[in-house]
Amino acid sequence: MRRSLITATVIFAFLIGCAASRSGTVVAQQPTPSPAPPTAAPLKVEKFDPKSPKNVTAEQVAESAVFLYGGREMLAKIRRNGIERGRICRPTCDLDKKEEASYERRFVRGDSMDKDKIRLDQKMPTLEYSLIYGSGQLFGIINGSLFTPRQDAAETFLAQHRHSIDNLLRYKENGSTLTLVGRDKQKGLDLYILDVTDKDKQTTRYYISAKSLHVLWLEYEEPAPGSSTPLKYSRKFMDYRYAQGTLVFYRTVLLEEGKQVQETRILNVTYGVKLDDALFKAPEA
Repeated sequence: MRRSLITATVIFAFLIGCAASRSGTVVAQQPTPSPAPPTAAPLKVEKFDPKSPKNVTAEQVAESAVFLYGGREMLAKIRRNGIERGRICRPTCDLDKKEEASYERRFVRGDSMDKDKIRLDQKMPTLEYSLIYGSGQLFGIINGSLFTPRQDAAETFLAQHRHSIDNLLRYKENGSTLTLVGRDKQKGLDLYILDVTDKDKQTTRYYISAKSLHVLWLEYEEPAPGSSTPLKYSRKFMDYRYAQGTLVFYRTVLLEEGKQVQETRILNVTYGVKLDDALFKAPEA
């Protein structure tokens, strides 16, 4: 069942108005979901100076996004574990000739993201393999045998986990710090720009719609193989829908140095599925 974007917007405006008497943390009771209109009303806030963001705090933006995506309690309960199925295309799913793989992603959420367990099974016409992350370690399985993933595959997997929307929604659990860069208009979109820096000092920049509070895209840098110059990445999030009371994006596009290199489309996702711990363990020799 979908929520009303107007409800989220009004709540955010009310919380900003209470900032002078509170510490800045957004605390709100979940409303009863109702059908969402095609568009949401603009935020009722005073004029915002990007060079002096005094009308709203980084924590208010982050907590309001957490609330819109389902709320911290619901996200922790509903998205504790689950199965996501879809397809991965390089560079895009719209070309006749493309490299495409179906995937199944199973996960168990830990107290923080470095304690998550993730298993990604990918199937291509000529190859099937699994990448498994747990206890901070990444390994692969192919034909029942253990293997060490290629460096580029490992880095892509870890980067997608580290630089994700979950990194924003779970910033408190991860011990990350927030910085509100400001508010800006890009391509006709009114945006909050928020940096989230984790305990390893890696920063992800989020571009959040000031109208809907959806994360529209994020940006980050990762070291280039064999080079001291980092590569710039951005990931766009589209086709938002509600799944089991939480907000989910069903299409993402990954760009490297401004060029699209990958598209992912979710076909279905189910939360609250019991998963055997053996799925996340290396096969016995």
